[in-house]
Amino acid sequence: MSDPILRLSGVFTDIAQYHILQGVDFEVPRGQVTMLLGRNGVGKTTTLRTIMGHWRARAGQIVLDGQDIAGLPTPAISRMGVGYVPENMGIFSDLTIEENMILAASSGPIDRARLDWLFSVFPPLQTFWKGQAGNLSGGQKQMLSIARAMVEERRLYLIDEPTKGLAPAIVSTMAGALRQLKDQGASILLVEQNFSVARALGDSAVVMDDGRVVWAGAMAELANDASLQERLMGLSMEAGH
Repeated sequence: MSDPILRLSGVFTDIAQYHILQGVDFEVPRGQVTMLLGRNGVGKTTTLRTIMGHWRARAGQIVLDGQDIAGLPTPAISRMGVGYVPENMGIFSDLTIEENMILAASSGPIDRARLDWLFSVFPPLQTFWKGQAGNLSGGQKQMLSIARAMVEERRLYLIDEPTKGLAPAIVSTMAGALRQLKDQGASILLVEQNFSVARALGDSAVVMDDGRVVWAGAMAELANDASLQERLMGLSMEAGH
């Protein structure tokens, strides 16, 4: 693929004595949504954390727009325009929604038009704007977590399981927000266990197993091939799991 926004080449990451990533190779096309898929525990979250600099790669290259960011500290990667939504949401519970959002807008005051757009896709954020984030429901906290990453236009968004454990109505809200972000031309690397969401949003897919990439291609190809899904992940997207 031409001019990917992100490329991982031979990335190895160790956590204590465990070799988690074992030579990960894939590319994220610019202006597309790339789904990072696979069973639990195969290294998807570690891949995002390594890209973001939370874990240090032992070997390999992580190239963002032509610059190798492997080894850079997390704040430097963030300043390069990478937004990250961790699986544990990473919000500040003791602060208000407003304060959480202000902290996330690193380049200055929040753009009013972008804030109005976020309110339109996540109405509870406007409703509870002055309220403490810790008082939000689980789904509302996830909305805030994603909105914090989206408060400014980023070069690349890394999003880890945004619909995990959420009620179907909230999943629909999340998917709609991510679709709007996609329609704006955003480049997104998305870990997602809900395959109906993955099928609806993904342009391309990368499937991991045991710390390695075992398949990469068009999301539509994977979505339309039940035997391939079963072979790669032991799951059928047709079943909606």
